[in-house]
Amino acid sequence: MDAVKKLKSMIDECESIVFFGGAGVSTESGIPDFRSVDGLYNQSYKYPPEVIISHSFYKRNPEEFYRFYKDRMIFKDAKPNKAHEYLARLEKTGKLRAVVTQNIDALHTLAGSEKVFELHGSVMRNYCEKCGRFYPIDNIIQSCGVPKCDCGGIIKPDVVLYEEALDDNVVAGAIDAIRKADMLIIGGTSLVVYPAAGLINYFNGKYLVLINKSTTDADTRADLVIHEPIGEVFGQL
Repeated sequence: MDAVKKLKSMIDECESIVFFGGAGVSTESGIPDFRSVDGLYNQSYKYPPEVIISHSFYKRNPEEFYRFYKDRMIFKDAKPNKAHEYLARLEKTGKLRAVVTQNIDALHTLAGSEKVFELHGSVMRNYCEKCGRFYPIDNIIQSCGVPKCDCGGIIKPDVVLYEEALDDNVVAGAIDAIRKADMLIIGGTSLVVYPAAGLINYFNGKYLVLINKSTTDADTRADLVIHEPIGEVFGQL
């Protein structure tokens, strides 16, 4: 039995599936990841990307932060790919109970998924740090320099920066879903970003599946490993 047929058989057998995904899920939508050869970490800027998108840099140099953020972190025209679309359809069957994602692009929601735990937030949500008013993404895109609220406060993306903690409620919901799952599909992630990657340790179900172009430290634990682009794999299901 080839890998995709085996994956389909596992999905057919299970009733409570959770998908845990990373940047590789969105690369097929034209959004670069951080650690690939042509990813953000390998592009030249005045400061390293991991420094620019840190909380301390945001506070210290918001102008440079927003110049990078608007140029390299927002992909408003990106569309869901076959991976996002398949997961949305699987949720509608009742089998997929949740999507846990490290991505901030909101493509799972745009594809139609309803139960999505966005561990690192979303570029689509933005709020004033002074009064709490929420703003759509266009306010960030169309702003000159640092986006400001009518009250004078800075509008900050609802995105978890380096040095910031994950949202406790989002993490708790993700852990609960993973604990209850009889199948966990991990896709498009190298599983090196913590604490997010550590959430998979809460899985005690029947099938652990890994779909990623490169190997991960969790490959040896998995019941099925597929080293192919996730959109191509899900497109065959």
